[in-house]
Amino acid sequence: MTRLTLAIFLASSLAASPLMAANANNTDTPTAEYRKQWHSDILTGYQNLAAQSQALATQATTYCQAPSSEGFEQTQQAWLEAFLAWQQVRFVDFGPVEQGNRAWQFQFWPDPKNLVARKASHLLKGDTPITPEKVSESGVAVQGFPMAEYLLYDQAFNNGEEALPTGRSCKLLVAVTRHIAGNGQSLANDWKGFQSNYLGSHQYTDTTIRSAMAGLEILEERRLATPMGLRGNGKRSVYAADAWRSEASLAAIDASVRGLKQSFLPAFSKLLNDREQTELAEQIEQGFNEVLANFPELDRPMAPLLADDNAYKMLQSLYIDVTQLTSLVNDRAAVELGVVRGFNSSDGD
Repeated sequence: MTRLTLAIFLASSLAASPLMAANANNTDTPTAEYRKQWHSDILTGYQNLAAQSQALATQATTYCQAPSSEGFEQTQQAWLEAFLAWQQVRFVDFGPVEQGNRAWQFQFWPDPKNLVARKASHLLKGDTPITPEKVSESGVAVQGFPMAEYLLYDQAFNNGEEALPTGRSCKLLVAVTRHIAGNGQSLANDWKGFQSNYLGSHQYTDTTIRSAMAGLEILEERRLATPMGLRGNGKRSVYAADAWRSEASLAAIDASVRGLKQSFLPAFSKLLNDREQTELAEQIEQGFNEVLANFPELDRPMAPLLADDNAYKMLQSLYIDVTQLTSLVNDRAAVELGVVRGFNSSDGD
């Protein structure tokens, strides 16, 4: 039985966790202190996402108004910075990000049927004007970072007749990046407005911990193990990773781990220390450091590492470190705190 299957089974059979049960009748609880820090740290991440997304939209507009090879590279860089800002807060799977499928709007993934490319082809070959309204009504495969990544990085597309900076492609790029920027700003605003609700409900303590647990498990099982051939059909394939077109799969993993360390770990460590789990808190912090120590050595494309057995060993080392960190948080810390991993819609099961 996998960790995910076991956790779902336990979630349906165990009572509420001690963190929740101990404070069931009191919203002004000691756990509000941890939520206060989590809210602040996550807000910082969301505000960074909003700023980087706006910078991307501005750069895309500038490039399309006066195309140049330098401007194209600057737009690619702006996409990468905004995408990595999203990776840093990607683990938050509750609250305002749930509204209107915002998480899926930011990043439609996994995409086993290559729907992003199919949607792009349909829009670019049609004669319907490409407008913000058209993007808004075209579904999540059109509205986020993967669509912009396709336009900026896909090799076949960039060698074709519709490659940037052709008119319809530029209109689509500008509309998509503005959609991302709008979502980024509204998400930051809504999270800020969510503060009273978040701080006032003890249930969000467990919810926040579960979101980090889910983020680590998705990172381990889907973003690493599957492309490495350790899950699924057993074959190595970079196409099972996210951001393979931009060759940013590993940079995205680095950003996600850094985001968890910055936005989740400080309050989580304090919670563990307050529960007299100081040694475990130190082990988890060390676990984060060990995962991040694999970078910047692994700040490179994933495909060559999958193709070469010797290079593959670097991915194996990263995977082992991620697995150990996931076990520390999802198994040991969760048990000590009585937090049971529940079903998460982003798992894709």
